[in-house]
Amino acid sequence: MTSRAKLSRSSRSSRKQKQRAGLPGTGRPVRQAALAEVKDDLSRFLRLAESEEILITRHGKPAGVLIGFESEDDWIDYRLEHHPQFLRRVAEAREGLRSGRGVRVVLTGV
Repeated sequence: MTSRAKLSRSSRSSRKQKQRAGLPGTGRPVRQAALAEVKDDLSRFLRLAESEEILITRHGKPAGVLIGFESEDDWIDYRLEHHPQFLRRVAEAREGLRSGRGVRVVLTGV
């Protein structure tokens, strides 16, 4: 019986990940990583998630997405874009504009 040498933590974390095209509408690339690998080196994946989304797989199947933020403004934008009450208000405002109930803003001197 032959035993296989166990990879060091640094060897595992420096392995290349599969690259995929970005998710529709995000414009950010997606990196695929196994759940066990993400658990072993979460801080590295959080740093990577600032510039690309991390698709976490369990047994080779998608299980979740790790999304990082480069700044606090990015975090606030994300919260607004995914807040149900905010999205409902935006939809109501757009419907009002379509039905002629909107207020036209005219900028002068700009």
